[in-house]
Amino acid sequence: MGRVTLSGLLNFIDGLWSACGGERVIVVTTNHADRLDPALIRRGRMDKHIEMSYCCFEAFGFLARNYLAVDAHPLFDDVRALLQEVDITPADVAELLTPKRAGDDEGSCLAGLVEALREAAAAKNATSNNIQEDGEVVEVE
Repeated sequence: MGRVTLSGLLNFIDGLWSACGGERVIVVTTNHADRLDPALIRRGRMDKHIEMSYCCFEAFGFLARNYLAVDAHPLFDDVRALLQEVDITPADVAELLTPKRAGDDEGSCLAGLVEALREAAAAKNATSNNIQEDGEVVEVE
């Protein structure tokens, strides 16, 4: 199977721009924009750069309104604190807020989110208790 070269990718993208009439949208995603060749992301080729960050409390509030039709709940304070501690994508939050069973209400969905955030925080804290020593992970007691 052949490899895609930078030159081939640039020719492909430029060919799309020149061959298509009217409006065109090309979506390119990466987890490492800093590793992309500047020729690929220059103006005129990639005009709009959007960083998709982790979920903050404001975004959570938007998702809670859309998925659960709720603007306030006693668990919101827990969610706020945990979101400051844990990196989670809005897509993961949305999935956790989506009712899975007929009996699920906003309380059970929010409780599931809080539980998942607490598990992620515990895993993050457990990882931070390890240190790198000559390339090896060592458990610190």
